[in-house]
Amino acid sequence: MTKGLIILSHWNTMVEGLEASPKQFFQSVESAISNKSVPNTRHARVDWKEGGLISAKREYLRIKRKNLAFDICGAPFGNGFFVSWWLGEVPSGFTQLVISIPIIGPLFSKFIKPITYYQIDTAAMFQALIHSAVLEVIDGMTSAKGLRALSDDARKPIMRDFFDL
Repeated sequence: MTKGLIILSHWNTMVEGLEASPKQFFQSVESAISNKSVPNTRHARVDWKEGGLISAKREYLRIKRKNLAFDICGAPFGNGFFVSWWLGEVPSGFTQLVISIPIIGPLFSKFIKPITYYQIDTAAMFQALIHSAVLEVIDGMTSAKGLRALSDDARKPIMRDFFDL
């Protein structure tokens, strides 16, 4: 768990030779998401620490829908541009408190608030639309610069095992 975010899936890629500003990348992603008409989403910028207490912060684009949040990173690195996203669930304060209690937490998660097909399907739909928006932006940027497109393997997100709770 990271800052109350329960990670469901993750994806990252390095686009060698691509020069871009994070601000421009974030604006392009927001526009692509808007074009996909993803319902009930809110956009914001969030800062995540690079390390410990006094470390620098890195800005991410957060796309939130109900209790799901995408934190998207876009940053120059070496001779390219690094892109990643983290899809997670943001549980309510009460839920976070209860699941942190030994013995009670696992029982609560299993019997009171179990994971349902609906929740998994909703997370998968949200992930598919946001991921396709991010890929659309990367494809547009690489095409405009005459760079090689991402391979099929580089385009696949990594889902965590929903049933391993």
